[in-house]
Order: sequence, then C-alpha cells, then structure tokens
Amino acid sequence: MLGRRVPARVHRQPGQDHVPGHGRGRSVRLALTGPSRALALTDNIGTTPARLYDLAIGSGRKQPLSAEVRGMTTLRRPDGTPYTGADFDGEGLVVERGGRSVLASSETEPSIRRFRLSDGRQVAEFGVPDRFRVTPAGQAAVNQTFESLAATPDGRVLYAGMEGPLSADGRDAAGRGLQRILKYEGRPGGVYAPAAQYAYRTDAGLGLVELVALGDGQLLALERGFTAGVGNTVRVYRVSATGAPDVSGVESLATLTDPRAWLGKQLLVDLVDCPPSGATAKQPQPNPLLDNIEGMALGGRLGGDRRALYLVSDDNNNAAQTTRVYALSVRLPGEARLTARALLSATDYQPGPVSGTQLPPTTVNGVTPPFQGQPIPGFSAVIPATPHSRSTDRLLAMPDNGFGAKNNSADFLLRAYVIEPDYRTGEIDVRGHIGFRDPDRKVPFPIVNQDTRDRLLTGADFDIESLAWDARGHLWIGEEFGPYLVHTDRTGKVLQAPIPLPDGTKSPQSPDLAPGESATLPASRGFEAMAVSEDGWTLYPILEGAKVGDADQRRRVVYEFDVRAGAYTGRTWTFRVDDPALVVGDAAVLDDRKLLLIERDNDMGPSARIKRLVVTDLDAAGQDGVLPRRTAVDLLRIADPKGVSTPARPGEYGVGPLFSFPLQSVESVLPLHGDRVVVANDNNFPGNDGRIPGRADDTEVIVIDVPGLRD
Repeated sequence: MLGRRVPARVHRQPGQDHVPGHGRGRSVRLALTGPSRALALTDNIGTTPARLYDLAIGSGRKQPLSAEVRGMTTLRRPDGTPYTGADFDGEGLVVERGGRSVLASSETEPSIRRFRLSDGRQVAEFGVPDRFRVTPAGQAAVNQTFESLAATPDGRVLYAGMEGPLSADGRDAAGRGLQRILKYEGRPGGVYAPAAQYAYRTDAGLGLVELVALGDGQLLALERGFTAGVGNTVRVYRVSATGAPDVSGVESLATLTDPRAWLGKQLLVDLVDCPPSGATAKQPQPNPLLDNIEGMALGGRLGGDRRALYLVSDDNNNAAQTTRVYALSVRLPGEARLTARALLSATDYQPGPVSGTQLPPTTVNGVTPPFQGQPIPGFSAVIPATPHSRSTDRLLAMPDNGFGAKNNSADFLLRAYVIEPDYRTGEIDVRGHIGFRDPDRKVPFPIVNQDTRDRLLTGADFDIESLAWDARGHLWIGEEFGPYLVHTDRTGKVLQAPIPLPDGTKSPQSPDLAPGESATLPASRGFEAMAVSEDGWTLYPILEGAKVGDADQRRRVVYEFDVRAGAYTGRTWTFRVDDPALVVGDAAVLDDRKLLLIERDNDMGPSARIKRLVVTDLDAAGQDGVLPRRTAVDLLRIADPKGVSTPARPGEYGVGPLFSFPLQSVESVLPLHGDRVVVANDNNFPGNDGRIPGRADDTEVIVIDVPGLRD
C-alpha cells in the first residue's frame, strides 16, 4: 500500500519480558523452525550461561501476535561446560537444514560455531580472517563484529555481517558506516570457509545488526541506531550482491570510488512509518513501536509477492526498554532485469540544414561543430508510434530543443522521430519524423522562421521535453521556456496558441515575461515530465524543479489539464523528491491514476548516484496534497543475467551482470504490458560521456522487467 511502508500487527505478550530463573529476557535473534515455532538466541553478559530458547509464535488473523517460551538449551563448549558472557556474546543465529544443529556467531572474538540442539554442545568452529579480530588482535572494535549471520535457503552460503566498520574502513564524511559482509561457502553440517567480502554502506549513524539471505545474492539487512532523548531508528533494506566485487584485497573501503563496488540497497520498511498497533514505549520514541530491534526472520508466504517478516527487540537488561516480537507483511518481488537494449549512434545525423553553427567550434567528446545535418541529441520523450499501441518495436521519440539554450539552438529543428529498435542487433533504425511547425500562425510571439511558409519550429522557439497522444490522436507537448503546453495535430502542425500556466508561473526564457518582471521558475525546470490518462482526456504536466522562493525546495508540482475543456482544472498535487537537487525526468500513467516517474540527479558515469523509477498514486495523496512514493527500480542496479549489455566496448562503464544506466539525463519512461518498461536517455549531444569517457554518449533505449511494478 502506498503511503505506508508495510502493514504491521504488533503485540507484546504479558510476562514474556521475564523468563523465571534466568533474569530479564534478551531474545535478540530469531530463526524460524516451523510455521509457528522459532529459536531465539540471547546475547548474554557476565557469568550468565549462553542460552537458546524454543518459542511458540501465535499470529492468527483475529488474534494478537504472541510468543511463548516452550524450552531452553544451554550452549556449551566442546568439553560440555557452558559458555558465558565472558567468552560468548551470541548475536547471529542460523538453524541448519534438518533442524539438528544451529550456527551461532559471537561478537567476543568474533567467531562462528556449530552447536548440536540435542545437548547444546559445540561440534565445530569456522575460521575468521585475522583483520576481523577484535583490537588489538585485529581491526574490529569491541562489540562491533559479527552481529548478524544468515544462510541461503540451500545452506551453501553463509553471510556474516559486521555491526560496525573496521578501523581501516571507518565512516565517511556523512557518518555512514563503511562495513563488510563476509561470504562463507560450504554445506549444511559440513565445513564453511571464507570465500569473499562485500562492501556495505549503512545509513548515517546506524549499525548493521541482522541479515536474512534470500538466495541468488539477495539479502535483507536490518539497520538500527539510537539517539538519547529521541529514540531508535530501525530500517530494513533489500540488498543485492548482483555484480558486486570481492573487496577482500581492498585495504580500506574509504578508497572505493565506484558506487558499483558497494552492495545495492533499497528501503523496504522504515519502522517509524508503521502504524503503532497499540504498542507503548517506556522512553521517548518517534513511534512507540520502536525499541532496540536486533533480530529478524523471514516467515511464510502471504499471497503474491508478500511474505511475513518477524522482528524482535533486545531490552539490554534495561527497565526502560522492552523485549518485543513483531510481525510485518512485506513485498519481496524479484530483481529488476534488463531484457533488451538498442543504441543510436550519437553522430547519426538526419537530413536537414547544417546545425550547431552557434556552438563554439571546439571538439567535445570527439565531436566538433558545426554538424552536417540534424543530430538526434537523445530522447526527452518516448511514446507509442501510434495512439494506444503497446509495442516496443516502433516508437515515437522526441529530442528536446537541441543544444540546451535559446541562444545556441536556432538551427536545430524540432522533431519527433519514428524509430524501430532492433534488439537482436542492438541498433536503432530511424524510419522518419514528424516536424513541428506553425503554418497557421498560432504562436503569438516571434519565432526564428517567422516569415517562411512552413514556419518550422526550432530550439530557439521552444524547449520541448514531454509528449503525449490524446484521445483524438492529437499530440500535446510539454515545454520549458514558458512553460507551455503546445497542442498539435498528428502531423505536428500547431493547432492553438501555446497554453501558459494559469497560476502565473514563468521561466526566465518565457516570451510572456514583462519588462522588469521576475521569473517564478528557474531556467530549464518546466514540463520535463507529462503523463496522460488511459482514456487520453487528461494530462498531468509536472514541473522538473522547484519554484523560485518555495519554502519546500523538494516540491515538484503536478498539474491537471482537461483536454476536452482545453484548460487546467485548478487541481494540483505535490510530489516530493528525496533531495532538493533532484529532478523529475519524465512520467507516465501505470494504471488508473498511478504514475511512474523518473527521479534523477544531474551526474553521469561513476559519479551518478540517483537514477530511479518511482511509483505514486494521485488518489492516495495526503490532506496536504503530498503524494506517496515507492521506489520501483534503481536504474543504476539492474540485473543482466543473460548478458544483454555485453560484450562491453573498450572503456565502457556500467555493463555486465550488473547493468547501470548512468547517463546524465534519463528523461524517457514508457510502461508496457505487465511489468515491462522502456527507458531512454537524452545525451545532451555532444556534452555527455557517461558511458565511455571522452566519447559522446549514444542514445540508449532499454527494456527492463520490474517485478511488482503495478502492485
């Protein structure tokens, strides 16, 4: 459900904070052994014996969640004497296949040991690389080592996560932990040995306290922190090791510069956003649900791609805290996958007059102006070649105003090209174009080709960015100089005067800006994005950036335009980007009034950090008009299991098992049937070189499969 990260039912069973004869309960690790049974490991202190509890978990639909202790096993050394807090700080727990033994990690050394469940006796211990030993023997800090331990469903891979960073790794300037997750390989009941290390970056001030291994390099990670007087922060992330390199040989993770060297992570749930479900807190908390949550276990399937997820808190033997078991419902769709890719050469010039004559005659990324014809500087919009089509084989793709400014694009003709991507050869064929023109003189201000018969429109007249078919088969263009909506017939002929915003929003390039009047929208922050309703009668143009003087610089205004009435309805929504520097690159309707948007930064290549698709729902806005949001896919981390992006060209960045779309201006999105989506880039010809340094970026059209896209 948009607007809530997850639905959750939470209950603290009376009496479960205290286990008679064993002091206050500290059930900090959960491992499910059946639909309603689990083992819980305590992180013991002092002379208290290390213990493993057998829990019965009740979670009927009409009954509150409950946890009842049914038994206890003391964990013992090989000689049969109990481990205590002096030499064993149990943190990670795995029940091995067959249910006869468990693996437990301890932070004390650290260590990973196997124990028999029949008598709790240790029967094996596995090696730990020397640098992970607690100082002074190694680089790990006290109480910051193997806080988490997880096994893949087949038991052949273990993951041991460091709660904090090694001294050589540290935290970055933002306070994020630069941590390592160790990968062990072996078999259930047999020997496990270190096989790789992965780089994992926590959120600022948080530690990595638990892992769940989903298989195929996919994990869940639990991060937790505490601020005195404020309370806890608890977040669960979906983590991907697809294409991640082994960093065993990297002395300091602080030296990593390529974001692809880190494990990918996407927020699954921030517990502060969950409904309190009747929980109470004994100390200040931003949500009474929150406490020192350290344990996590994945439960059964709930239908579709939903799973039960159990969490458990550790009371730290503190009367102000609570040992509590939580049950949540979470969506765990599969990884986004690249299914097709085709490229159009950056220097594939189309028929037309020489262009780029207003650019400096200097070589940029191997290209020197002027250009012998009309370049295609990428695509700012990609829509079906004909109204209502869902085919990826034939598309209508529109570049923007050419070279980025009014004063350098007078010789660039505004067009939308009919293209046919050939995904077998990886090339794009251009089959023709629609030329935008104003022969009937509907545009009320002077244009470059003012006195010609056809009055072909140029990049000095409009900065066209978004495109949509309406129900009649007419085209609507969202542009940035006004910003305006421009209405044309299917041949590109302007049918009426450009339509400005009724609220008076104007950019510095607006022809409507009166002498002495100040712009209310920064340059190049107009209608970069525009969606159209499924019936073709409503447009949703969206400002790329924030208005001048808006106190909320994360606000991107979504407008509503009635095509029948030819006017704005007066209704607006607020879409909030994650950071004021981010922009909305494009938008499309998914179903009914759900929108799929591009949210991106302005960087490229290894410097790119945010290129993502986000789902929102116009009908789920808050009372303040703010829209909910759910990240559907990180475009910098797309699995390519079939090698669609290979072989790599010399120096090519972002291809291989982990495919990235690290191009500066990701500006086109087109949902297809089911979970498939087309994405394309504007290459800002010839200025971008995000794929191959020193070489002008080609235009790329990719098709990705995004499981759960329409949920």
